[in-house]
Amino acid sequence: MKKNTFFVMLMVFLLTSCSALVSNHAGKNTRSSSLVDFLYPNEDSRATYKPEIPVLKLPVTVGISFVPSKDWRANGIESQNEVELLEKVKKSFLQYDYIDRIEVIPSTYLKGGEGFSALEQVGRLYDVDVMALVSYDQVTQTYENNAALLYWTIVGMYVIPGNENTIQTFVDTAVFDIKSKKMLFRAPGISKLEKRTTAISIDETLNEKSLEGFNLAVTDMSLNLDAELARFKTRVKEEKIAKIENKDGSSSAGAFSVFFLVLTSLLVLKRRYVNN
Repeated sequence: MKKNTFFVMLMVFLLTSCSALVSNHAGKNTRSSSLVDFLYPNEDSRATYKPEIPVLKLPVTVGISFVPSKDWRANGIESQNEVELLEKVKKSFLQYDYIDRIEVIPSTYLKGGEGFSALEQVGRLYDVDVMALVSYDQVTQTYENNAALLYWTIVGMYVIPGNENTIQTFVDTAVFDIKSKKMLFRAPGISKLEKRTTAISIDETLNEKSLEGFNLAVTDMSLNLDAELARFKTRVKEEKIAKIENKDGSSSAGAFSVFFLVLTSLLVLKRRYVNN
């Protein structure tokens, strides 16, 4: 009788702890990077920070990078995946004539530095005027359900409990003028994935779904980023969020006035020709 009781207790223990034995992802896990913590590493820097009105010399050069996580070795995105995701973000910038060149910058170049001083160093290294910083939060939740599977092993029957997995991903691109330290605009993106799996395959499944979650969130963010880039010219004109100059030193407003004057002169000449 005692042997049967011990056997039942042992089976209950194995069933309740099975997920922990076959997976390192049981429970809730988070990987994230913080834009605020990176740019403003201490309270004093946040209190004394006073951004200037940016002077953008068109066409601008842009750098794109992920904000490194604090625990970058175990809690960040792999370098290869970073580059692939940033290439998707880069496409949003390519179609606008006020942007000259876009550089994809690995987060390792920002690792070890903090604040705008790190941005200035990377700006000089890559010769870029503007930095697009992509921060992220990805929360993975795993819990057991009743979808258990039975396996026969050399030691007898083995029960693999099923798991419900939810992965929620949030990404955000904030675009800064490096010299003035002014944020020009930002664009978010989100995704949510749900996947049922057995505990024995949970690690492989979560790794695949984690990358898929980032891809979906970046795709969503790219649509919002494209809309913000399209609105940027209008905001500069109506909201005066930046002063615009051309690379040769002339102002865009002056160039526009000359264009308008030439166009008006052509219209006057055309009318005279028609009347004659």
